[in-house]
Amino acid sequence: MGRIKTLLVKRIANKLVKEHGQEFTSEFNKNKELVEKYTNVSSTKMRNVIAGYTARLVKQRMISESQPRRRMHEEDLSKFYE
Repeated sequence: MGRIKTLLVKRIANKLVKEHGQEFTSEFNKNKELVEKYTNVSSTKMRNVIAGYTARLVKQRMISESQPRRRMHEEDLSKFYE
């Protein structure tokens, strides 16, 4: 299991991916440089955590775009709630 990210890290990473989504990739080192470029985070550890979370967000976006979402039908639930 992974570590839990703070709300600050999630908020900054989501904002960066939303504004500069085409530049971020699933590569940590490239994201680290981009986070340093677009933010004024002075802590190296915080920059690395944000870069890692942006890589994860990009990977999740790539997976969700490539696979259609599965839907549950009413027939599937009806046998449990009769």
